[in-house]
Amino acid sequence: MKLIVGLGNPGEKYAGTRHNIGFDIIDSCAKTLGIELNQAKFKGIYGTGIVNGEKVYLLKPLTYMNLSGESVRPLMDYFQIPLEDLVVIYDDLDLPAGKIRLRKKGSAGGHNGIKSLIQHLGTQEFNRIRVGVDRPKNGEPIVHYVLGKYHPDERQAINESIEQATGAVEAWTSASFLEVMNKFN
Repeated sequence: MKLIVGLGNPGEKYAGTRHNIGFDIIDSCAKTLGIELNQAKFKGIYGTGIVNGEKVYLLKPLTYMNLSGESVRPLMDYFQIPLEDLVVIYDDLDLPAGKIRLRKKGSAGGHNGIKSLIQHLGTQEFNRIRVGVDRPKNGEPIVHYVLGKYHPDERQAINESIEQATGAVEAWTSASFLEVMNKFN
């Protein structure tokens, strides 16, 4: 079993913002893997499918970013998904737009969605795909920047990172996370 979680905020207001790149990647994974997000439960929307002989769950928590753990933990408990079979996809200001980094553990690094997951999972040791959105260049406050839409000159890099992250998720259905890290980092 694999659980792939994309972090974001619910609602049209946040669609297409930097903070919602996790949702964008889950949508891309759903299309690529042929999984329909058609279940509303666990304070989120999710779908299930079989990919490379592996049962795969895709989840978009609908709790708002800072409460993501309230969606992820109950789903993991209900379906008895082990921690090593979880990967969380989220935006990262410390990576340039278009870059992804896979890690097996780490701190929240100021990311409220990851803080919530660490709190609800009781550990920092879970797989992640960090997706670069860069830092604001013009002194724009961080909160406005991450909740803002992409600039047109960022779009190609962002589309490439969505494609890379989707490829990493697909690879993870038939390889260890360490192997996927070695290939995509």
